[in-house]
Amino acid sequence: MKKGFYWRLAVTGISKNRQMYLPYILTCTGMVMMYYIVAFLSSYEGVAAMPGGSSMQMMLSMGCGVIGVFSLIFLFYTNSFLIRRRKKEFGLYNILGMGKGNLARILIWESVIVAVISLAGGLICGILFSKLAELCMANMLGGDISPVFAVDPQVVTQTLLLFAVIYLLILLNALRQIHLSNPVDLLRSDRVGEKPPKANWILALLGTLILAAAYYLALTIEDPVSALIWFFVAVVMVIIATYLLFVAGSVALCRLLQKNKRYYYQTNHLISVSSMAYRMKRNGAGLASICILSTMVLVMLSSTACLYLGTENSLRSRYPRNIVVDTYSMEEAHADAVHAAVDGVLAKEGEQAENLLHYRYLDVSGILNGDRVTFDESALTGWDLAGVCQMFIVPLEDYNRLMGTSETLEPDQVLLYSTKSEYSHDTITLEGIGSWRVKEHLSSFENNGVDSMQIFSSLFLFVPDIEVMEGYFDAMAESYGDTRAYKHDYLGFDLACDDEKQTAIQQEITRAVEQLTSDGNEFPMVSIEGVARERAGFYALYGGLFFLGILLGIVFIIGAVLIMYYKQITEGYEDQDRFDILQKVGMTKKEIRRSINSQVLTVFFLPLLMAGLHVAFAFPLISKLLVLFNLTDTLLLIGITAGSFLLFALFYVVVYRVTSRAYFRIVSGAKEG
Repeated sequence: MKKGFYWRLAVTGISKNRQMYLPYILTCTGMVMMYYIVAFLSSYEGVAAMPGGSSMQMMLSMGCGVIGVFSLIFLFYTNSFLIRRRKKEFGLYNILGMGKGNLARILIWESVIVAVISLAGGLICGILFSKLAELCMANMLGGDISPVFAVDPQVVTQTLLLFAVIYLLILLNALRQIHLSNPVDLLRSDRVGEKPPKANWILALLGTLILAAAYYLALTIEDPVSALIWFFVAVVMVIIATYLLFVAGSVALCRLLQKNKRYYYQTNHLISVSSMAYRMKRNGAGLASICILSTMVLVMLSSTACLYLGTENSLRSRYPRNIVVDTYSMEEAHADAVHAAVDGVLAKEGEQAENLLHYRYLDVSGILNGDRVTFDESALTGWDLAGVCQMFIVPLEDYNRLMGTSETLEPDQVLLYSTKSEYSHDTITLEGIGSWRVKEHLSSFENNGVDSMQIFSSLFLFVPDIEVMEGYFDAMAESYGDTRAYKHDYLGFDLACDDEKQTAIQQEITRAVEQLTSDGNEFPMVSIEGVARERAGFYALYGGLFFLGILLGIVFIIGAVLIMYYKQITEGYEDQDRFDILQKVGMTKKEIRRSINSQVLTVFFLPLLMAGLHVAFAFPLISKLLVLFNLTDTLLLIGITAGSFLLFALFYVVVYRVTSRAYFRIVSGAKEG
């Protein structure tokens, strides 16, 4: 054979099948571009120099792994559409005298052409758009963008190696399929229908039960710790149930529709339902993939957008005052010395403390079981962390001063306030210490910032005599060893100056307190925190999650769109002969369009509706998980989730219109030669 023969056949094959290859090449290019951008930003020094840039890069590094794994799975999946469409052509080559080795050479050249185009295009686009991504990140973090247009050769090499391996694996899989097929099977590959899966009623019922169990978990979990533990279990259950329902359940649905004579025996319904039932196994898997990808997009974008838009509220929840000075002692001498140091710095800087928050408390961790709290860590079993709680014991006089009340308590009474979970018992027992009656379950208390930053629930106990409780815990420490209650004198206040001056004042207070601790060896530890100094870290965390959510959302949307497109195109070619026969026996193009709309509308919007159902049932679980990030604004989450679904639904409708038109053009047009 002449030199370049196989190369020309490969180019001709790609050109004649450009309707299939062009979206695939564009998708490969997009995957390469997204991976390069994320990998570049995760290692670029300009990003590291931004406020909170190191935290952002840590999250982007995880995003690299997600995009790499998804690219491998997704490109394998979409390549199967191409191979299915090309098998007839390869079968014809085989009959005309080409052996399996000749077909392998054509496949190798096609793979090389696709790889070169997508890698070159993806890297060029990635390099060009990396600067735009850096600009977006700088706006999120409030940092400065570097004027230098940088290219990282190491990231280029890393991207080339990763996708070269992916393309090699895809090629080996295609060669395996060609090697195991005979010429007759290849010629008939586009006419082979999918048999409905066996025992589809059992699988449909199993899918329904698994999905119901996942929804039950999402609705019944009360505390954020359990939500964190069970979230991934529920996700796996939803994925399994979705595939079972779309593969087996959709067949069962078609059978029910066929039994409904009033519905089934109509021109548009009869053809569409019989067509769906004929190949629903493969069709259902594609629809399930669209549903899962749509759900992932909705959950990621809504939750990360909510976190980013609610960053300031979360920051204020973690730091209820601009500056917080926490002395690990309740002795008046220590507290007075720290307060005097703070007052001295404020007087020197000409600032006045506003919105002052000062109270004392004991801080101890325990395991809550019913109305009993134990402090023995050996009571924890495995991953069962749902009972872990943080206790804050506050003197009643401080509570009355802060809340403007005049509550009184008997020696055996306490007031109780719980967060992240509900405490409904009328008594509380601290093992090894004693039992108290809960006089009242309170609905609020001043936030100390400690509760908001932890994943466990909190119990605030307001007691008549803090010294007595202090003595109890000191004695208990002898029994449990390291378990003891830490003593705190909490002082928080706001300042009217800007962030820069607040940071400077915080540094001055830190130096003044360090002087106290150096003067006396017995002086307790003092923690000093400020909103202005921590703001960059918060925006880096939530901005990084939002930025990563956008990038991964784009990747998953690309995946969903390509599956929709290939689903319509491949089914269009499969249905072309059938609709050609129906036209010859008198079916008009208008009736064909009505039948197509019936078929597409019956199944195409099922993934969207199911994705909306998944998100609705997952909402309570997601809201509890976001509490772990200090986000408690449920209305904001509802609004963003609903808005995300509406925008995605609009995009989904546009894709539906485009792909259904492509399907109609194929099945109603002239047969290909």
